[in-house]
Amino acid sequence: MYLSLGSNLGDREANLRAALDRLEPRRISPTYETAPVDYTAQPFFLNLVAEIETDLMPLQLLSRTQRIERELGRVRGIPKGPRVIDIDILLFGSRVMRTKRLEIPHPRMQDRRFVLVPLADLAPDLRHPILRFTIREMKDALPATDSVRLVR
Repeated sequence: MYLSLGSNLGDREANLRAALDRLEPRRISPTYETAPVDYTAQPFFLNLVAEIETDLMPLQLLSRTQRIERELGRVRGIPKGPRVIDIDILLFGSRVMRTKRLEIPHPRMQDRRFVLVPLADLAPDLRHPILRFTIREMKDALPATDSVRLVR
């Protein structure tokens, strides 16, 4: 399972570390500083991707990630606006699901450089379960207009 984590309020690195401590990932991508997408009148984000193992079902994992967000101080205000922490489920093995609460694979991951660049660091040859392109192929197909800068 792969999760995307992002933070653009407060101590962004500490926010990501606190979320990772609660998730206990197998592997973590490098961290990238990225320009906001959609709602651009906000600070830049720090983003990374974490690979996790879990016995939870997808909706249980969603509940867990949302609980972690709340514990770390996330308040849902402006859609796609500033946030202390954001945790999105990108891929859950090869599972495909669409419910009101959750879509897997993440419905916009193939359009987001801030997701595909760190995901490609961990799993470049992994195939999207619907589109069938590899992560590397999807990343390379994106226009290089989004700002994604390696932090560490």
